[in-house]
Amino acid sequence: MSRILVVEDELHLADGLRFNLEAEGYEVDVVETGEAALEQLMSSERRFDVVVLDVMLPGKDGFTVMSEMRQGGQFIPTLMLTARGHADDILRGFEAGADDYLTKPFELAILIARIRGLLRRREWLNASLPPTPAPPEENPDKFAFGDKSVHFDLLELHVRDQVFPLTLMEANLLRYLIQHEGKPVSRKSMLEEVWGLHEDTDTRAIDNFIVRLRRYVEDEPTKPRHLLTVRGVGYRFVASPANGVS
Repeated sequence: MSRILVVEDELHLADGLRFNLEAEGYEVDVVETGEAALEQLMSSERRFDVVVLDVMLPGKDGFTVMSEMRQGGQFIPTLMLTARGHADDILRGFEAGADDYLTKPFELAILIARIRGLLRRREWLNASLPPTPAPPEENPDKFAFGDKSVHFDLLELHVRDQVFPLTLMEANLLRYLIQHEGKPVSRKSMLEEVWGLHEDTDTRAIDNFIVRLRRYVEDEPTKPRHLLTVRGVGYRFVASPANGVS
């Protein structure tokens, strides 16, 4: 049975979520504050498969909880609930490490569908790689370049003997750039195609994601060879950079 942590301070909403999720066959724990959520999440005695995290909480807000979770090595799939529908707030949640978001008020069926999607990803994370992986062209969940490989199904970037966990948003952005290898990709197209944001949004959020990805992908992040800046446009991914490319 999958276990879900609901972090919600509105009692009527928390009770409703518990009732309906338990009716779907999930085991549900509910806490009202960010501090209580972190205590549960960092406890070695507790195991959760999905977190449903409200943004507006007493004490530490959802953005802070999300950041501290990821910094503490907790990569549990997390759905953020927010009454803020502005694109900048959604991107702030993604930057903190959220995997999905839902704006209040929401339909219960949509919430449950989103949770099921996150649980499917949890199953992928728990799966091991096949003993003899298919070649890259036959394995869309893996892409190798140089001494690095991205395992999209596991949300991991392998660099020699190191493994870096990726958030779903980081993986989606990297996949999109790889799919357009060698071509300039605008910040606007990344916002629209990767995150489905079609309004006027501060594109600096994309720059912040690229900075993080360069820390994983580049041997010298300040002198990128794979994730290149295209001045005035956006970025370009190069799998096999020629000598001297910076």
